[in-house]
Amino acid sequence: MTEYAEYVLEKEQIDLMLEKGYAIKEVKENLSGAFVTFEKGKDDSDILHIKTADGRKYFSNLLFHQK
Repeated sequence: MTEYAEYVLEKEQIDLMLEKGYAIKEVKENLSGAFVTFEKGKDDSDILHIKTADGRKYFSNLLFHQK
């Protein structure tokens, strides 16, 4: 898979989480990418592993505007 195709997939996953009403709660970054925790309530959360630089830029921008 090309890096662009991987980014498009990550962007679609992020957008789907936001459409379902989730909000970005926590971000943990390491050498293999970022683990973004989405939360929709106290007991409803999910984690996405974002590997591409463009994907990390995308969710960072969304997080900035979410606050």
